[in-house]
Order: sequence, then C-alpha cells, then structure tokens
Amino acid sequence: MNLQLFQRGLRWVVLCWGALLLAGCATAPPAGLQPIRPFDVQRYQGTWFEVARLDHAFERDMRDVSARYTLQADGSVQVLNRGFDMKKNDWRQAIGKAVFIGESDQASLKVSFFGPFYGGYHVIALDPDYRWSMVVGPDRDYLWILSRTPQLEPAVIVQLRDKALAWGLPFERLIWVSHQP
Repeated sequence: MNLQLFQRGLRWVVLCWGALLLAGCATAPPAGLQPIRPFDVQRYQGTWFEVARLDHAFERDMRDVSARYTLQADGSVQVLNRGFDMKKNDWRQAIGKAVFIGESDQASLKVSFFGPFYGGYHVIALDPDYRWSMVVGPDRDYLWILSRTPQLEPAVIVQLRDKALAWGLPFERLIWVSHQP
C-alpha cells in the first residue's frame, strides 16, 4: 500500500513538473516573429485600449477592454486588465504580473494571472511614439492590436493588416472591440 501511495505521489510530482516545463515553453514567441528591440518599458507603461483581438474564452463577450501596465521596483510589470462583460452586464478585471524573458530592452515578456503559469506577451510591431502596438502570445492564435486611444486611424489599421498578413497572422479573424463613450 505504501508503495502505491509513493508511486501515485511520484507520478503527481512528475506531472506537475512537466506542466510547469510546458508552461515555461509556452512563453517563447512564435517561430519567425521577432519582438521589438530596442524596447523601453518606461514608455510602454500606462493605459492601452484593446482595439482588436483574436477570440478566446477569457475575453469572450467583452467590450471596453483596456490594460494598464505599471513598472514595479523589482523590474516586473503589474498588469491590470479590465473590460465590460456584456453577458453578465458587469465590469471584470484581472491583475497579473509580467517579467522579461530575456533582456529588458526586448519586448518579450511572460505574463501570469494564475500563479506559476505564464503565457507569452511579445510586442512585434510598435509605433515609434508608442501610440499603438501589435502583440502576439506563444503562437499565432493569440493576437492583439492595442492603442493609447480606443480607435486607430484607418491608415494605421491597413499598415498593421499588411504586417500581420506578411507574418502569417490571421488578421481576418480579428474581433474589433467596441468602446462606449
């Protein structure tokens, strides 16, 4: 009986470590996409509005979505995501932590909202004045277009579309986020 408990416990430990290793692997940028360098987190911090995104359960039926990034003393970034859930008719928010994967001058971070589990956050296009950005996750199924304002000029959208399509990103599947005045 003790041997069975030991084997079950060992199996659980191996599964947990495997999950953590896989979670760590899920932070690298998708093949062929390069995070922005040089990157200035001081300029990036502040509020960003979600202009468009690929559909995922954690943001489904959300409008007025924004993220606030705040640099912390230890070099990490506090992430405050906020949005209005149209089905529940209520505001939702989540607080997370982002840390750089490598050097802090490259826009490649891992973000966690759930303890030790991290996902990739890679800025692959960025306005020189930090007015808009295009962000991917660990694969091409995660894509966001962010802006300092709730809407982007049509010429910027065309520019981002061209970049996304050239990189093999599914621009045509984006959901354009509504922002109420």
